[in-house]
Amino acid sequence: MLREDLKAEFDSLRPGATTEAGSSRRTAIKLALGVGYAASVMPIQAQTAIKTSADGLRAGATTIEVNGFKVPVYTAAPAGKTGLPVVLVIQEIFGVHEYIADTARRFAKAGYLAIAPDLFARQGDATKYTDIPKLMAEIVSKVPDAQVIGDLDACVKWAAANGGDTNKVAITGFCWGGRITWLYAAQANVKAGVAWYGRLVGAPSELTPKHPVDIAASLKAPVLGLYGFKDTGITQESVAQMRAALAAASATNPNAKASEIVVFRDAGHAFHADYRPSYVKEVADDGWQRALDWFKKNGVA
Repeated sequence: MLREDLKAEFDSLRPGATTEAGSSRRTAIKLALGVGYAASVMPIQAQTAIKTSADGLRAGATTIEVNGFKVPVYTAAPAGKTGLPVVLVIQEIFGVHEYIADTARRFAKAGYLAIAPDLFARQGDATKYTDIPKLMAEIVSKVPDAQVIGDLDACVKWAAANGGDTNKVAITGFCWGGRITWLYAAQANVKAGVAWYGRLVGAPSELTPKHPVDIAASLKAPVLGLYGFKDTGITQESVAQMRAALAAASATNPNAKASEIVVFRDAGHAFHADYRPSYVKEVADDGWQRALDWFKKNGVA
C-alpha cells in the first residue's frame, strides 16, 4: 500500500503524471537550486505557473554551513532592508525547484526575508529524479527529522546575520514540508506556522520518531493547517485525529488552543502548486491570504 503522502503526490500529478515514456528527455534536464522545475513533475502546467519577478529583491542561491556541511539555500528579501521578519519556506518532496523559489520571492514581496533550504542535500538531488517511488526510497525516506531541525536552526541563525529579525520568525511548508512545519513549531522559537496539506499521522521510526498528531501538546507556536477535502492521501480521518489532539492539548497548551485547521471543500492535495494539475487558484489565493493574515495576527509581520 502506498504511504498516504506518496499516494497524494501521485494523484495530484494527474493527468501530467510521470511515466517512463520520455524519461530520457527529463533525465537530461539540469537544474540549479531554484532554477527550473523538478524532473519528476514534468511537464508543468505552464499556463498557470506563477512567475514572481526578483525586481526590488535581493534573491538567489547561497549556502549555510551546518556541522561542516554546506546546505544549499534559496533566499529572497526586499533589497536594502534589514530588521525583516523571517519565514522559513519548506519544500515538497521534489526539492527546492522553481515553485519553491517563486514562493520565497512572493514572501519577499510581502516584506519578509524568506529562506528555503534544500533539506535533502545530504541525501541527494531530488530535482533530478523522474520516478516518485524511487525518489521516496532513495532520498526522502532517508532524511532524519533531527537533521532537518538542525538545518532549520542554522537558517534562523543565518537570518540574524543577514538582515532578519529572529524575534519574528515563521515557518510554512508544502506536503512533506507541511509535516515539518508542525514539528518545527513544537521544537523551536518561532511565532507561527502555516502547514499546507502536510501528513499528520504515521508509524514512528528511528528517523521520524513523531508525527504532528503526537506533538500537539508540545507546540511552542500556533499553527494554521490548510487541507483539501478531496485529498486522497491526507485523509479527513487523519485531519479529525489532529483536531482531536489539538482539542485535548488545549487545556494546558495555549498554542494548541490557538491552532486552527481549515479544510477547503473544493480542493485536493497540492492545491497551492500552481505548476501542477492539482492547482485550484481560488483556494490557493484564499490560503495565501490566510497565511499572511496568520503571521500578522501572531506577531511575525
